[in-house]
Amino acid sequence: MGYRGKVREREQARALRAQGMTLAEIANQLGVSKSSVSIWVRDVPFTPSKRRTGARRRPHPAHERKLREIEACDAEGRRLIGALSEGAFLAAGVALYAGEGSKTEGAVKFANTNAEILRFFCAWLRRSFAIDESRLRIHLYLHQGLDLARAQAFWAEVTGIPIAQFTKPYRAVPDIGIRHNKHVFGCATVVYGCTRTHRLIMGLIRALLSSEAIPG
Repeated sequence: MGYRGKVREREQARALRAQGMTLAEIANQLGVSKSSVSIWVRDVPFTPSKRRTGARRRPHPAHERKLREIEACDAEGRRLIGALSEGAFLAAGVALYAGEGSKTEGAVKFANTNAEILRFFCAWLRRSFAIDESRLRIHLYLHQGLDLARAQAFWAEVTGIPIAQFTKPYRAVPDIGIRHNKHVFGCATVVYGCTRTHRLIMGLIRALLSSEAIPG
């Protein structure tokens, strides 16, 4: 089958998925493999049809206990953290960069798929250092078949970095063995090409990890 035929089937598969059809049902209707359907529709929101799921069952008591415990832990976390002081905010950002940031000399680089983590990092970077906004960049890693324009708009809103300052994205070929892509917006790397700022951050990391900084 030619390329145009595959394009038509891909669009049909996406439309059927949006209607709530399963991968197997779509594959049978279009006469294609289930693995192909999985790749084509991986970023399409899926709500199972009510005629298949039937009456909604009551959640299992163990699952309900789990949800209640998570909610209680979240509330306790908010109580303990509260509003961060300037010092605590600085230390939190340093610890975050120590775990996730690039240690290579020459540029500040921080990558993540979690929007709230990147939002926190960008707020910390701007508040803690004198940043030249025009030198901020976003490197985007996104699987082929996912919506690039949508992903760019998403990360631009999260980071406050204009799309005009995004570099050429890396479009990875999806692993056919991965049935569900949880990262429809890909992985974004914030890059700030400033050696001095990177050295300042590394100095803060060393200070944070020193014995003097650990409570006695």
